[in-house]
Amino acid sequence: MITATGQRAAATTATIRSPYDGAEVGTHPLASAADMDAAVAANAAAADACRHLPAFERAACLRRVADGLDARRAAVATLVAREAGKPIAQARVEVDRAVFVFRDAAEEATRIGGEVLPLDVLPAGRGRLGFTRRFPLSPVAAITPFNFPVLLAAHKIAPAMACGAAVTLKPAPQDPLSALVLGDLVSASGYPPGGVNVVPCELDVARRLVSDHRVRMISFTGSARAGWAIRAEAGTKRVSLELGGNAGVIVEPDADLARAVAACAAGGYGYAGQSCISVQRILVHERVYAEFLDAFAARVGALKAGDPLDPATDVGPMIDEAAARRAESWIAEAAREGATIVTGGGRHGAVLQPTVLTGTRPEQRVNCEEVFAPVTTVTAYRSFDEALERVNASPYGLQAGIFTADVAKLMRAWDRLDVGGVMGNEVPTWRMDRMPYGGAKASGLGREGVRYAIEDMTELRLLTLHSE
Repeated sequence: MITATGQRAAATTATIRSPYDGAEVGTHPLASAADMDAAVAANAAAADACRHLPAFERAACLRRVADGLDARRAAVATLVAREAGKPIAQARVEVDRAVFVFRDAAEEATRIGGEVLPLDVLPAGRGRLGFTRRFPLSPVAAITPFNFPVLLAAHKIAPAMACGAAVTLKPAPQDPLSALVLGDLVSASGYPPGGVNVVPCELDVARRLVSDHRVRMISFTGSARAGWAIRAEAGTKRVSLELGGNAGVIVEPDADLARAVAACAAGGYGYAGQSCISVQRILVHERVYAEFLDAFAARVGALKAGDPLDPATDVGPMIDEAAARRAESWIAEAAREGATIVTGGGRHGAVLQPTVLTGTRPEQRVNCEEVFAPVTTVTAYRSFDEALERVNASPYGLQAGIFTADVAKLMRAWDRLDVGGVMGNEVPTWRMDRMPYGGAKASGLGREGVRYAIEDMTELRLLTLHSE
């Protein structure tokens, strides 16, 4: 394992700098092709020991990781704030969620079950029973993005440990230090040596992990372009993809507007909108559009953008200045084409001011692509069916939010929206880490959430018995 403590030395190192002020956060070993090959070899060598580790021992290892992360909560949250630019309050929530994921995995490790199948449904099955059991697909290759460096690493590592799989995690190059701390905690947990590796590397080395013939399963979170390219190259490997989105919210005239305004502001601008389920497209019924927009613009305009280590900061920097410039150009493009910048639009370095746009068109990039920035569009609609059609008019389908007091409309949305999850009286940004999480269309394949990830990381095996 290559970790923050350098359990395997690397010939080269990389320096991580704060996206807010450029200050050095730390350095880490950068894996070579030989290092990656060694990591997968260690996984392959440890696979049997991981698979045969009893459930109670897997659970104990996971609880040790959770306890260790909880004990280092403050330090890890500060590290996330520094290397990822995430406001410190949000970084603390991320660490708490990661602790929960490992504790949840400890429970799931002890209840991975199977079925007893009666096979005497035809004469040929007389006296026969079938039994199913899940076996880990191992090794697993896991790749995570920059936006939740601890939590998404937990969502890969914890279910793998729970089902007894070996896994190599390739963290994002922008902020791998917190994932390396997590790797150290796993290393000290008692899980078989070589069973979990955290390997920061460049893209050409990461490709070796994806293409390695020993890898049985790939779990990827990141951009749609990269995810679908990985699937195309995966061959016989199982692939789980958690990809992008341009999440839509519908606000009906009977909604609690104050709740909807507050939730949309939190969901659209938390971590500078750098989440695949960040609120991006807000559709408001024409009867309450003006009231919603006035309240929403005022709330967004009051958000404080700046230093992520300042507890008062609501919106920190984007991951780098290039990302902020890209989003700024999309805002300017929409404005040139007739959109109105209600609030925000300015940029200082990597910090983009929280921005609200009106008068946009569906084909503009701020609507039809994933903006991945502190930018939302607000549009009026006339009928609920029209709003559903607008949410569906997207290549993505991760999650959507509906604010209404009418349960029948919520049920209709659940039936008609081509998304992985519909959040009733909540924004699509809401996620409980135990629930099945994933998307439709270009937003991916498979589901996260420990129980559901275990299903993706295992395969059913059948045993039949003939008693006569």
